[in-house]
Amino acid sequence: MSDQEVVELYYDWPTWARPNQMVPPGEDWTIWLILAGRGWGKTRCGGEFVRFHVERKLASRVALIAEDAGDARDVMIEGESGLLAISHPSNRPNWVPSKRRLEWPNGAIATIYSDNDPETLRGPQHDLFWVDELAKFRNAKEMWSNLMFGLRLGQRPRGVVTTTPKPIPIVRELLENPRVFVTSGTTHENFGNLAPTFRDEIIAQYEGTRLGRQELYAEVIDPEDYGIVKREWFKLWDSDRPFPDFMYIVQSYDCAYTEKTINDPTACSVWGVFRPSEDSPLCVMLIDCWEEFLAYPELRPRVINEYKESVYGEPGKKTDLVLVEEKASGISILQDLRYAGVPCRGYNPGRADKVQRLHIVANIIACGRVYIPESVVHRGQPRDWAEKLVSQICSFPEAERDDLTDTTTQVLRLLKDMDFLRIDPAEVAPDYYDDERPRRVNPYAQ
Repeated sequence: MSDQEVVELYYDWPTWARPNQMVPPGEDWTIWLILAGRGWGKTRCGGEFVRFHVERKLASRVALIAEDAGDARDVMIEGESGLLAISHPSNRPNWVPSKRRLEWPNGAIATIYSDNDPETLRGPQHDLFWVDELAKFRNAKEMWSNLMFGLRLGQRPRGVVTTTPKPIPIVRELLENPRVFVTSGTTHENFGNLAPTFRDEIIAQYEGTRLGRQELYAEVIDPEDYGIVKREWFKLWDSDRPFPDFMYIVQSYDCAYTEKTINDPTACSVWGVFRPSEDSPLCVMLIDCWEEFLAYPELRPRVINEYKESVYGEPGKKTDLVLVEEKASGISILQDLRYAGVPCRGYNPGRADKVQRLHIVANIIACGRVYIPESVVHRGQPRDWAEKLVSQICSFPEAERDDLTDTTTQVLRLLKDMDFLRIDPAEVAPDYYDDERPRRVNPYAQ
């Protein structure tokens, strides 16, 4: 075989590719979603997807999107399986770092974008895209929306997503989209091209673990499997029983920064303290919850009216306290509530992040002290309006939103500090003057 034939064979992807690594046939799909384990060959597939369309003049304006510009350059362009490495010398694109783009001899252009700045996708038009490691994006929703609005060139614009799966909302949405062609694969499929140390050490260490199921076998694991709080920890209040008499009721608010923030609604949950039976400790029950895209000042009358007009349980009890996190519009709401004569209190989590806040109160839920109303239709399940709160808490920190989770952690922390939900009994110091204790005597007092 001549040197030229060796070169031609080296760059002939169909010769080396496995069947499930080739561009899917047919025209009934728009997005090729590759969910595969580490080392499966996702990056090479993404690059070959771009090369396939550009060299056949099926695409001329390509978007290359990674978590940040460095990843796009180091992996998608200059990496061992990047576009520069896999392209035939006669048709290799020119990398222009100052313009963040590749330029092919036939005029096609690929521009890199970053998830860190999804607004840069607002405006440009494309007929092809490649998104790498979507599951680790922090602004995936906003990035994806801008990308889809710009995918409007040509007769059949398309794209490929290459990622190790994580159960984030955008991945779950793609799996349910009928226009998405899904390819899955495991690390084991590409063992022949992986270093022996990787096979011997990494595989042996993570085989059979939850992380191994995700990273090696590309399973999209239920986000509740990652949760700090487990669903079975919540207790259901029988739908046949009337609500109990509540001794203390708190409305808890997590206020939005702005009403334009699509992933940041205002959330409210209402909780009532009660005693399930005469000999049981005090517990708390979810009475109501909602999420709406409200920000100050529209939120102000809603909060005040909720306090003044809401009556809970039988024979009916009004709210005792309105709890608002001291951030953003919550600071203004607290001022307005005080002027309106509403009993309110600000919540300041201090240096604790959201994960730490949930850990602080998780034992209250684990000990069966938190009740959720049972569904009348689906017995054994929370009511529909309560399900979103339970699902959000149990999926945290992988949940799409955490606003209802925040309202829950802050109210449970408050009730714990107020001794309504004490789990461990307070230690009682022994009486210093206990009659049975030997008394010390001053020997010099004789």
